[in-house]
Amino acid sequence: MAVEYRKLIESDLDIFIEMRMMQLQEEGAEASFDLKPYLQDYYKRHRKDNTFVSWLAIDGNRIVGTSGMSFVEKPPYYSCPSGKIGLLSSMYVIKEYRRRGIAKFLLDKVVKEAKDFGCAAVQITASDMGVLLYTDYGFKKNDNFMYYSL
Repeated sequence: MAVEYRKLIESDLDIFIEMRMMQLQEEGAEASFDLKPYLQDYYKRHRKDNTFVSWLAIDGNRIVGTSGMSFVEKPPYYSCPSGKIGLLSSMYVIKEYRRRGIAKFLLDKVVKEAKDFGCAAVQITASDMGVLLYTDYGFKKNDNFMYYSL
């Protein structure tokens, strides 16, 4: 069956969330608590106010790939006068569907969504698996990215 693409809808959320947790664990995160209610809250709120969008890859009735883009606004700066940026997340394709161009197609879709929203840039914290996809797409590494845990 051919893979088809469409936007995330409410009835997809439980599977989408399960796949997000699988992705995080595959990338090395420890499942030390139940993340599901936090993800449900986030996606429901931000889908409602249109500050999160996701495209899915579907084979038959099975979701085989996910993507996500959160839209945030910062104070404007010279390279981003709107202050709007896209935060890419939830880029995940199940193992048996990888290396078929699915992730690139999903990435195209959510990057277009960010552009349509008025974002001047898209940012991501890439997993080791994703670095090649993003650099091939044109993302540039920023050695100034820093993180402080509270």
